[in-house]
Amino acid sequence: MSEETKSIALVASKGTLDQAYPPLILASTGAAMDMEAAIFFTFYGLDIIHKDKYKNLKVAPLANPAAPMPVPNIVGVLPGMTYAATWMMNDWMSKANVATIPKLIEQCQMAGVRMIGCQMTMDVMGVKRSDLIDGIELGGAAMFLDFAADSDINMFI
Repeated sequence: MSEETKSIALVASKGTLDQAYPPLILASTGAAMDMEAAIFFTFYGLDIIHKDKYKNLKVAPLANPAAPMPVPNIVGVLPGMTYAATWMMNDWMSKANVATIPKLIEQCQMAGVRMIGCQMTMDVMGVKRSDLIDGIELGGAAMFLDFAADSDINMFI
């Protein structure tokens, strides 16, 4: 990293639709501002870059205090509520012209954002390299911390 180039290091640890947007938006925006950017995907954050999951991430209304409309837990457990909450969020994002998760991943990759899958978490959770989308680096905490230690902005999301 050069002295003049600013950088942003992000940790994505949650794999729900509402938690996938912040790291991808921040990283792609940082890259558009000529920052070096890296996202470290760990634990359930790996779902954001998982081939079989990233196009269909969900929002759970159950025990989600940040849900846009307060949903009592009893309602959140009813069949179809996760589908409804996910549909609602996708609808809001679409109406606001916010890119989808697959599009944001594509933008990050095109902008040179380092997208790093946590090797230890993959081992613990039984995730194989072939389960992840193309273009993902694999590395551990030391690899990411080496980047983060020199970064101007560090965030755990």
